[in-house]
Amino acid sequence: MSAGATGTTTGTFTADDLLWDGVVTLHGRVEHQLAKAMQRLHGIGLSEYRALCRLSRADDGELRMQELADLIGLNQSSVSRLVARLEAAGLTRRAMCPKDRRGVYTVITEEGRAAQAEAAPTYTATLAEALDAAAADPALAPLMATLRT
Repeated sequence: MSAGATGTTTGTFTADDLLWDGVVTLHGRVEHQLAKAMQRLHGIGLSEYRALCRLSRADDGELRMQELADLIGLNQSSVSRLVARLEAAGLTRRAMCPKDRRGVYTVITEEGRAAQAEAAPTYTATLAEALDAAAADPALAPLMATLRT
């Protein structure tokens, strides 16, 4: 998986094809481990956790729905469902934009901040374990070495 061999072909696959395949494999493995740990240990999905992280770092703990969607890689309808779940759990609340009454914000609650803080060590430890496992996998080791430098 040489990152510098752009355009070079191996059979019918370019070096970029092979590099991207490795990234997709790595992403899938890490996401699976993170999602499993967050659900099992904290009862929240990975997208919910990521939304809480983004909200906890945002000014005043609030983001427009579209901003949140862009930051966590969801479309508008998916982020609306995600925010509805967070609201039902008391982790966020909706607020209207004072300058534009059509603008809807989602705001993290104190319960949301507590849930994010409680789950953060699990996320960090699971991420490190998943990346270390990938670095030990001969198929992913070159990619991991590049990413970690």
